[in-house]
Amino acid sequence: MNKKTLVIGASDNPERYSFKAANSLHNHGHEVVLFGKRSGTVIGQEIIKDRPILQNIDTVTLYINPDHQKEWVDYILSIKPKRVVFNPGTENAEFEKLLQQNNIEPMEACTLVLLSIGDY
Repeated sequence: MNKKTLVIGASDNPERYSFKAANSLHNHGHEVVLFGKRSGTVIGQEIIKDRPILQNIDTVTLYINPDHQKEWVDYILSIKPKRVVFNPGTENAEFEKLLQQNNIEPMEACTLVLLSIGDY
């Protein structure tokens, strides 16, 4: 099942986990949207630096630390994903509580692991 996924913190650096996750999501057949601070291309797609309104986002997967998440809270709530994955190092209890209050599932997990075990 295709789960349209927004990767926040996308990078074209092959050493970064966001790069690896974007590739793995794509290889598993998921539609991927890439948001990042710097321009670049991953899986043949440009990394978007602004915040267009997106429709039908199933999952947001975070690769930004909690301090940088503050500027994304309102945007993420506005696009109403079904869940937000807090990858290792991005855990944020305050944001997770806010997501729950808005009927969005927060998930402390690793996108790469979820994909590798077939539990994405």
